[in-house]
Amino acid sequence: MKYVVVLGDGMADYPVPELGDKTPLQVAHKPHIDTLVRQGQLGLVKTVPDGFDPGSDTANLSILGYDPQLYYTGRSPLEAASMGIKLREGDLAFRCNLVTLSDDEPYEDKIMLDHSADEISSAEARKLLEAVKNILPSQEMSLYPGVGYRHLLVWHNAPTSWELTAPHDILDQCVSNYLPRGPQGAVLLAFMKQSVTVLKDHPVNLERKNRGLRPANSVWIWGEGTKPQLPAFSDKYGLRGAVISAVDLIKGLGVCAGLEVLEVEGATGNINTNFRGKTEAALSALRNGLDFLYLHLEAPDECGHHQDRENKIRSIELIDEQVIKPLISGLEALNEPYRLLFLPDHATPLALRTHTADPVPFLLFDSTKPSGSGQLSYHEEAAKETGLFIEVGHTLMDYFLNKTAGGK
Repeated sequence: MKYVVVLGDGMADYPVPELGDKTPLQVAHKPHIDTLVRQGQLGLVKTVPDGFDPGSDTANLSILGYDPQLYYTGRSPLEAASMGIKLREGDLAFRCNLVTLSDDEPYEDKIMLDHSADEISSAEARKLLEAVKNILPSQEMSLYPGVGYRHLLVWHNAPTSWELTAPHDILDQCVSNYLPRGPQGAVLLAFMKQSVTVLKDHPVNLERKNRGLRPANSVWIWGEGTKPQLPAFSDKYGLRGAVISAVDLIKGLGVCAGLEVLEVEGATGNINTNFRGKTEAALSALRNGLDFLYLHLEAPDECGHHQDRENKIRSIELIDEQVIKPLISGLEALNEPYRLLFLPDHATPLALRTHTADPVPFLLFDSTKPSGSGQLSYHEEAAKETGLFIEVGHTLMDYFLNKTAGGK
């Protein structure tokens, strides 16, 4: 038996007035996904436990079968694992975004315009980070470049009590109420403020402005955490598996869970990613002996954050055409039974531009037991109508792999 999870990050949404009070999943043309719904199970799952922020870290940890209440230690340590950074006892990792803030002064009056600085490229970001490294406020700090706007700050022997905010949660808002707090919050805030001076007239940003792009004019520190300790996925489930993703968070989850991390050329984490390449890499891994594949697609989430209605719909359609269609064809060609789980990790509503903890629709297809959900299409309302609800998110993996845990 082969097992494949296809994760459309942030696909779920709220009804959109401009779409006739339908969600992007309801509007998108996705014939291959909808065919699976008519032959599979459809339900809702609560991926984010009560009391946790609805981040992709918590939600994906849960979907992979790990109880966040036992294993969650923060977002950034997972990204550190993906980047090959070995955290020691006493190390605290932070996400360091390159963001676009308004030109208002003082810093406290600035508006968070873009958490990704217009999807700044990795090459541009590396040049900016080299300049920022020169103003690190402590010799106990190290800065590591990641992918695009996503980077990492490690503070050795750091205080562990913080109040930090994800930049994608405060888009179009004044930053004054969301600045670093905690025993050493002033240190991080001073670093963020000084980064504006360094970045404002940097040649990379001047050139970006000439191209009509937003400048990466500040760093933003958030997502703190310590080194996690996850039991190996193979020990939990007896399966050899891999993850495919463009983002360090999901790759790091794979590393910490003892899964292989498969790199795909052209994987970007946005709608211009190499959908077909990811799909072929997944099928190749399954042909070569792996039992389990976690295929993560970030595009719908980024479109939700950018309030890009058209491309959020389009990203779902691309997943249908360039991932689900060839994936099913390739799985059938293996002449081996398989199960497919298709879902978002959380909702990223266009109206809010950030994540919510609402239960999300999941689709489970078993090639040996085509059953039929009674629904004609995959979307939030159809999933609710089935009455199948898995309230404890980390049990979904057991339900998917072994049918030992159920919904209610």
